[in-house]
Amino acid sequence: MTRQSKLANIGFSRIGGMAAMGFAAMITLSNVMMVPAGLPLTGAEIGKVTEFFAEEGTAVGIGSALAPAAWILATLFGAGALVALRTSERDRGEAWSLLGLAGLALQNVTFAGVIATRLALTSTAPHDPSATMALWALHDAVFTLNGTFLALALLGLSVGGLRTGVIRPWHGTLGLLAAALQFSSAALAHWVIGNGGALGLLGLAGWLLWVVWIVAYGITLIRHSPGTPVRRSPSGQTSAAPA
Repeated sequence: MTRQSKLANIGFSRIGGMAAMGFAAMITLSNVMMVPAGLPLTGAEIGKVTEFFAEEGTAVGIGSALAPAAWILATLFGAGALVALRTSERDRGEAWSLLGLAGLALQNVTFAGVIATRLALTSTAPHDPSATMALWALHDAVFTLNGTFLALALLGLSVGGLRTGVIRPWHGTLGLLAAALQFSSAALAHWVIGNGGALGLLGLAGWLLWVVWIVAYGITLIRHSPGTPVRRSPSGQTSAAPA
């Protein structure tokens, strides 16, 4: 079998599944690099922020170096999920998968702002306290509001996956719960940034569920057969027929 035929047999949805696993690995590795080094939480005191970004430039640099690959993998995952869901959705005139892909694209753009702000902080922290304070306030705001786009991705691909029968009910429920937590954190951004505490846990809990959700989605797409027929239930919903 030639290399081209092997790639053709993989199927794009399976490529998206592998990309999801890679994305989860990238963001986990980035946090493993930065959190133990002392990455300040949302709403942290400016003294802790200044100390971290003045002394841990290498950790920030390594974490930032992983981000571009993570964004590419997230987009590939969204496109792979779109391939798996779109045919069935088109028959019903729905576009949940497109909504999910849009959410992933928007979170990529928004998080690029977060990474850019962190890199700027490594330059201002050693010698410009006023600029550091302003940049950290911007970082917290963009970081928290990014939950809106994560919620959009979770909503679109969870509902789309449930409607087409590609994902299981528990998986869809997990995604919708994570979406609710992420959206709540974004909607309460003013208080999350100002107070942190219990409100800050909304975004953290939603992020942890998001990582579990995307790993489970990746496994589902890897196992998904591009030629799997879809059966329609009497209620009008569809589900994947066993291969």
